[in-house]
Amino acid sequence: MVLVFPYRSALKIPIMLSRLFLFALLFIAPTSSLDVRDAESAMNTYLTPAPGTFVRKAILDCVREELKRLHGLEVVFVVQHLKVKDSWAWIHVRPQSADGREHYEDVAALLTMKDGEWTVAEIPCMEVDNLGCPDSPEFFAGLSKRFPKMPAEILPAAEGKTLGDKPED
Repeated sequence: MVLVFPYRSALKIPIMLSRLFLFALLFIAPTSSLDVRDAESAMNTYLTPAPGTFVRKAILDCVREELKRLHGLEVVFVVQHLKVKDSWAWIHVRPQSADGREHYEDVAALLTMKDGEWTVAEIPCMEVDNLGCPDSPEFFAGLSKRFPKMPAEILPAAEGKTLGDKPED
């Protein structure tokens, strides 16, 4: 069976596709936070994803969903620390209500990429002077033992930071 298109219709399809591509290139791409290069960079290098990038949003959304599941809170974050390398991320955030009136206890989390999605591997306590919390010198050594594939470069201790340091953005 041979399909025959009228001459004019056959010409309209490539023109319509090229116009659609041009529209997407000019109007959708600049506003989209989905950047394949950003995702590839996050997987292969140690970095802090910039605000608005796909990787950063995916990590923050994962932690936000976990806080909602655990505590029923709808929050936005002030990011204190966020580093990503080799499908691992360490984040330290200060949650607050969307209007900024309510502030909650700091949250730190280790995340890993599984099947193309970020998942929370561990959320430690944030108490001061508790051996099981990030302020303890032994905490990060224990974390590395529990997650031997986790790159140490993502941790604040790798940069000589403590959890009380100033935010990155």
